[in-house]
Amino acid sequence: MAHRSEHVLGVDQLGKLIGVLARKGYEVIGPTVRDGAIVYDHVESAEDLPAGWTDEQEPGRYRLKRREDMALFGYAVGPQSWKKYMHPAEVRLWSAERQGGTFRILNNEVKPQRPHALLGARACELAAIAVQDRVLLEDKYRDPIYDQRREGAFIIAVQCTQAAATCFCASMGTGPQVSGGFDLVLTELIGPEGHRFLVATGSDRGVEVLTELEAVPATEEDRQQAEAGVEAARQQVRSIDTTGIKELLYKNFEHPRWDNVASRCLTCANCTMVCPTCFCTSVEDVTDITGDHAERWRRWDSCFTQSFSYIHGGSVRTSAKARYRQWMTHKLASWIDQFGSSGCVGCGRCITWCPVGIDITEEVGAIRDGGKDGNP
Repeated sequence: MAHRSEHVLGVDQLGKLIGVLARKGYEVIGPTVRDGAIVYDHVESAEDLPAGWTDEQEPGRYRLKRREDMALFGYAVGPQSWKKYMHPAEVRLWSAERQGGTFRILNNEVKPQRPHALLGARACELAAIAVQDRVLLEDKYRDPIYDQRREGAFIIAVQCTQAAATCFCASMGTGPQVSGGFDLVLTELIGPEGHRFLVATGSDRGVEVLTELEAVPATEEDRQQAEAGVEAARQQVRSIDTTGIKELLYKNFEHPRWDNVASRCLTCANCTMVCPTCFCTSVEDVTDITGDHAERWRRWDSCFTQSFSYIHGGSVRTSAKARYRQWMTHKLASWIDQFGSSGCVGCGRCITWCPVGIDITEEVGAIRDGGKDGNP
């Protein structure tokens, strides 16, 4: 049952919200500053949040800088997505030891973990979680590892009130406004009336948590300020024209632009590591030096590695051109055939964290325009 009642919380109530969730058995994961970036990690109080920090993003460039206020969510997105907690980078599938001349599988039952409460999920990130739900839970084979981490997750979304220069969610239809998939959604408001949050509930669990906080009914002025903030985030400098994009990419498999981008691409796989929807993995067996202990691990993999497409006789995609084309065509075209939606949510991470600043919006535009260098 969904609810859309709107109230206002003072900024002091955010720390209480974290405490309420912890008391209910959740591990609260939220934004915090570490190593020169805003990353998602365990938070215990509002003091752990990035108060007064914002980000500057351009192709191949990310910098933190101080804001003029003490906004807690005054940034766009960092290098990590919630995929880190739902679809972890490394998982040990089993371990075994040699006992009496034979290998025996040890007790490898996954220890029960506290469900996660995700604090600060943006609209594009909720769209990415929905995409991974479709891929890992609703396809022919259900991923039990993802299922365990996804089940019971409590989601506190945050409305975007500013966009980074690399954001293009508005053109992908995935943001900036949060419309569903949350238990609570916050809009940060800072002005003459003080520092506060407009909060709306999206589930019975959200209502239950909100009743433990000191909230007052929202005014029309609160709603108007929140709407103005989201509208400001809708003003984005980058976009992708998705009209007929699947057919466009399928028809341009040998477009000269693929050679152009291949001359710049380092095939480093940064774009797939930061992407909130990429889901590819590989499985590796390892043993210790004595040969008495063995483990099987599942790790993130990428279509940019030459070994990813290796089959008997060699790799299918040996060139940077083939690998970049595979990634972008799958993300924007064949993903639609497989799963019924685009695999891109317009978060812009692949643009920001590409060492050479390759811009997926520019590459699509160049192919649509028909020019080798991206000019009409």
